[in-house]
Amino acid sequence: MAVKIDKKIKGYSVVTQDDKAKEAARPAPVAAVESLPTADVIQMHERIERPEILIGSTYKIKSPLFEHALYVTINDIVLNAGTEHELRRPFEIFINSKNMDHFQWIVALTRIMSAVFRKGGDVTFLVDEMKAVFDPKGGYFKAGGVYMPSLVAELGSIVEDHLKSIGLMHDPEMSDAQRALIAEKRAAYNQLSKKNSDVGHGELFPEPRISDTPRSEDVEVTGEGASFPPSATMCHKCNTKAVVIMDGCATCLNCGYSKCG
Repeated sequence: MAVKIDKKIKGYSVVTQDDKAKEAARPAPVAAVESLPTADVIQMHERIERPEILIGSTYKIKSPLFEHALYVTINDIVLNAGTEHELRRPFEIFINSKNMDHFQWIVALTRIMSAVFRKGGDVTFLVDEMKAVFDPKGGYFKAGGVYMPSLVAELGSIVEDHLKSIGLMHDPEMSDAQRALIAEKRAAYNQLSKKNSDVGHGELFPEPRISDTPRSEDVEVTGEGASFPPSATMCHKCNTKAVVIMDGCATCLNCGYSKCG
């Protein structure tokens, strides 16, 4: 059979038996490798349909801004269940309360947050954005003496706790030096409390004074029994109600900040 060559011949070579053997010994084409079965890992994205059943947690907020408590429910979706790539990701959030004063903005906030959850990617930025919201009328202290600048900030704190519980966020690791400093401050505070209870006259804190047994009106700061006088005011550096007058100078018993240096 005759073959017509339309293009100009620039060179030629003779194929030998050795060339044919080398060609046969070459590895399989890439297309054959790609045809092998691979693990199908599902990542969170907005096209994932809501399952019939979701798992989640409900958190209670008792704020002085509301007569009734708020209940925050965050539901999670489990991706790649039963495999080594199993992931638990937030899918939706609801807030329920008997108080209807702020119903419309609460519904709007939860719908936007749920849309961000379903979009996928890094959703931890919501925590910083919400905790940075300040109420122009002033914040409040929640249980434990922690200052909340607004109700939205406390919602952000709840989202942070939930993301930590499912492994999306982690507490920063403290160095050995930081742990030693905290232990030193707590030991000094305990010594001061004991000395204050023994001195009587000339004590550092006039009535009421720090006692080893916290009273009901004391503001608890840590889970180890540390407390501050009821008359203490808020420290603008650490946002803790722990500032008292010592030797005529306002001093924070939590972080050590003093206006007198």
